[in-house]
Amino acid sequence: MGYLAPPGVAANEFPSPQRPIARIVSPRRSADERRDALDEAGQIARMLELKPGMTVGDIGAGSGYHTVRLSHLVGPAGSVVAQDVTRDYLVELARRTKLLKLTNVQFALGEPHDPRLPASSLDAAILAHMYHEIAQPYAFLYNLAPALKQGARVGIVDLELPTSKHGTPIALLRCELTVVGYREIATYKLAGDGGYLAVFSPPELAARKSPHDIVACEDPAGTR
Repeated sequence: MGYLAPPGVAANEFPSPQRPIARIVSPRRSADERRDALDEAGQIARMLELKPGMTVGDIGAGSGYHTVRLSHLVGPAGSVVAQDVTRDYLVELARRTKLLKLTNVQFALGEPHDPRLPASSLDAAILAHMYHEIAQPYAFLYNLAPALKQGARVGIVDLELPTSKHGTPIALLRCELTVVGYREIATYKLAGDGGYLAVFSPPELAARKSPHDIVACEDPAGTR
């Protein structure tokens, strides 16, 4: 549905992650009201310097908590690309945005190794409480990079927990993004139990490693 860019590099070209992958169990992390009380969306928007007119990807959009709020933030001159690997989530989110009369939201059905987004389409991308569920993180990050415009930022929100417990230790996150060529800009603590926001810039496409040269990071929890 919606966007369907040409496929990126195949998953079997990349190493498998050396740590557990959390199952996708729900389209939402917690009640929207609780997240709003902590100003989750507002904090992320300020830290990523999101502005009206931008095109922002909500990667792993789920129930659309960030999609809805980003739609209002970027305004009619901007757009939000709600991306997910679960078709049913996107179908339900499309219904929700139609009821809310949000006309600047587009949808993209991705794959576990590839978000399937058009080249140079995003000013920023948000991956909120879902990184630990990406089945092929090295391939996914590699195939996400071409969708990011020059100067784009990637914001990853997660908890300082093992991936088996639906979090990602910050040291592991830094390692996995760094080996694909992303560069860390800053890390912020979010209010309450919101976890952290880690902000990265994407790799220069011409300077990216070959997928075969990427070495999987060790799991600091030491579990498989």
